[in-house]
Amino acid sequence: MRNFKRVTSYFLALIALYSCQQDEYILDSEVDEITTPEKTEVAGFYLLNEGNMGSNTATIDYMDFTKGLYNRNIYATANPTMVKELGDVGNDIKVYGNKLYAVINVSNFIEVMDVKTAKHIATIPLENGRYINFANGKAYATSYAGPVTIDPKAPLGKVVEIDTLTLKITREVPVGYQPEELEIVNNNLYVANSGGYRVPNYDKTVSVIDLKTFKETEKVDVEVNLHRIKKDSDGDLYVTSRGDYYSIPSNLYVIDSKTHKIKKKFNLPVSNFTIVDNKLYYYSNEFNYTTFEYTKSYGIIDTKTEEIINTNLVNDPIIKDIETPYGIAVNPVTKDLYITDVGNYVSKGYVYCFDKNGAFKWKTETGNIPAHFAFVYK
Repeated sequence: MRNFKRVTSYFLALIALYSCQQDEYILDSEVDEITTPEKTEVAGFYLLNEGNMGSNTATIDYMDFTKGLYNRNIYATANPTMVKELGDVGNDIKVYGNKLYAVINVSNFIEVMDVKTAKHIATIPLENGRYINFANGKAYATSYAGPVTIDPKAPLGKVVEIDTLTLKITREVPVGYQPEELEIVNNNLYVANSGGYRVPNYDKTVSVIDLKTFKETEKVDVEVNLHRIKKDSDGDLYVTSRGDYYSIPSNLYVIDSKTHKIKKKFNLPVSNFTIVDNKLYYYSNEFNYTTFEYTKSYGIIDTKTEEIINTNLVNDPIIKDIETPYGIAVNPVTKDLYITDVGNYVSKGYVYCFDKNGAFKWKTETGNIPAHFAFVYK
């Protein structure tokens, strides 16, 4: 694969105060030509790099399919007057309408940008924000509603409703402890509660919120330390538990959104996944504090039959080069698969691209802790 580097680089100096010391962070903005142009209705994707906590180095990259160019740290280029750049720990990124939303966790806000240019539009304050989703002109975001710290007395989390025209918070509702991802099916909002700050007293519920009244109507017991939640084409909810890292393993569950009953327990560790055209693409990088070891695995589930149909994602042995899989996405048109590697969490990461048959296409360097994808349509 060609990997021609056309780099236009300039340096932006950022002084940040952390751990009572002044450290200088130099963030590059550069462009790489990594593949041939593609002409489909998907123009490209944004990739949010989380950055290490306390370093103020969250960044956004953009892969331009129409030109075959990978653009790093575009926020700094698009917004040169934003002195602190994007912020501290990018936790989620989504496109809705003509806007791009990035949840910046430790900086306590949601950054709203123009989807075409990544130029700053507004900042929405949100303490310890986690994930965001959308429906009917509203944005819904989870919040730990407290400081970033392990605390057995950490408060209940909440979900806020944001008007996507005014970009103001209009309503909020308390949910479980340390809520993570959220999903919308018909008139219900489902929230995976982790209780991660209250270890070992994890939460184990999915909160059900009526979007009309914006009240929590039910809590569904699943398993400890919930994280991911996504719906399939039938409205069933796939939910992951991270377990307790000791005796309770990570697992994947299916909840019937009509009855709110658990339909299936896969007995399968899943760290992250995406669902496209009735296929659930997953990876696991499960850690155990007893053995102090990580165990990696990959696979595909048919969401119609709820059966594992493949215990591999790709055929190319280069996947063994991925030290720490973290982000995962599938192009909704070409079905190309993207997996990020955060390595040791300190250095810059990588994003790998494989075609729909599992053949390796390209790999390129990203920012620190590449994590969250958002596709952009023409």
